[in-house]
Amino acid sequence: MKSLLAALRRGQPLVSDGAWGTFLYQRGLTPGECPELWNVTHPADVAAIAESYVAAGADIILTNSFGGSPHKLAAYGLADRAAELNVAAAAISRAAAGGGHFVLGSMGPTGVMLMMGEVPEETLAEGFALQAAALQRGGVDALCLETFSAVDEASVAIRAAKDATGLEIACTFTFEKTVTGDFRTMMGVSVEEMVATVKEAGADIIGTNCGNGFEQMINIVRAIRRVDTTTPVLVHANAGKPLFIDGRTVYPETPADMAGRVGELLAAGANIVGGCCGTGPAHIRALADAIRRR
Repeated sequence: MKSLLAALRRGQPLVSDGAWGTFLYQRGLTPGECPELWNVTHPADVAAIAESYVAAGADIILTNSFGGSPHKLAAYGLADRAAELNVAAAAISRAAAGGGHFVLGSMGPTGVMLMMGEVPEETLAEGFALQAAALQRGGVDALCLETFSAVDEASVAIRAAKDATGLEIACTFTFEKTVTGDFRTMMGVSVEEMVATVKEAGADIIGTNCGNGFEQMINIVRAIRRVDTTTPVLVHANAGKPLFIDGRTVYPETPADMAGRVGELLAAGANIVGGCCGTGPAHIRALADAIRRR
């Protein structure tokens, strides 16, 4: 395992990968089917996605494990296979990345409302710890806790993952612009509250993913940098705001559009840049080329 923080201290921005779900569906995943189960039933298809991002020039490859916590897998009757599916997810991305690229284990929120007492905090922590430890056994270099909206759940996840593995941890939240012009999550969490809370919980890298294209991501990074000038910032941006055209969801930002604004994002203070919904290998290749020309 390599240190992501050590690489960032060299001063060169790193390029992360792009969307995964879109390409799983293109390869035959059906609505209602568990994406993480494909790590054992369709490993070649999962590997092909990771390999496409390596070929596009990404420095960082994630894993097909976003919904791999026992609590999320329970909806498919797969909670007892959480360790197996996460080990497989990490092993696939590790094989694709080889030794020259970083692998980050993707961990998403559970959908549980801690404040409502739906599940005891200890039970939730045990699930996150199990997932993190399995990803570590599969070969990840660090963990990426992504798309969170509630600080209580994110704090539990960070502490549990850190205690279980000792790995470096990135944590990203999804924000929306409010009518007053600031940014908050669907649970009402501000950028400033996110920064303070996840750092206190032990996150090594902070940031934002999904929900926004580069224009708003630039503003979110600026908001982060107003309260924290030193912690590395990770951004996984959508290819713009989704549009619903002719019965399908379309993301309007082209690879050239994203590459054309990556300089602004880096100037705002981002250290790791990649894609989320609507992005693919072409977007990542354009970002990588633009960043390496700087």
